[in-house]
Amino acid sequence: MDKKQNRKFKRLIRFINWYPPFLFSGIRVVDYAEDFSRFRTRLKLTWYNRNLVGTAFGGSLYSMCDPFFMFIILIQLGEEYIVWDKHACIEFVKPGKGTVYAEFQLSPEQIADVKMTVDKEGKAVFEFACEVVDADKNIVAKVSKGVYVRRKDFVKPNG
Repeated sequence: MDKKQNRKFKRLIRFINWYPPFLFSGIRVVDYAEDFSRFRTRLKLTWYNRNLVGTAFGGSLYSMCDPFFMFIILIQLGEEYIVWDKHACIEFVKPGKGTVYAEFQLSPEQIADVKMTVDKEGKAVFEFACEVVDADKNIVAKVSKGVYVRRKDFVKPNG
């Protein structure tokens, strides 16, 4: 990744903290790897992201997890690939009663596997999981994301 691309992605991360769905939900990117292979987000429980029973609104818990596996793959693979979120599932394990965190990381081996599979097959959907945890590392929610990856030059076979 060249310096220009690196600056572009750093601007994206700064922007996402000001993105209204994150800003008004109390969600922030609080840490990330210099090569953008890892992100950590935080959701502070406030009056505007509490549900009717006083715990973290489930939509905010999911939102803090939404784009990051897609971002990692998009950044790591580069412009020769199309990357989209395909599906997601969230399991609420316990109420989020305070500040919660989620971390998203893909190893170089995982990225290489994605690239190899897509280069061979043209496209594929990959499953990634993360957990939302409280300050004591208790699991609040489990999230599973399906990310669609396709080579831009992939031609769909007829038939």
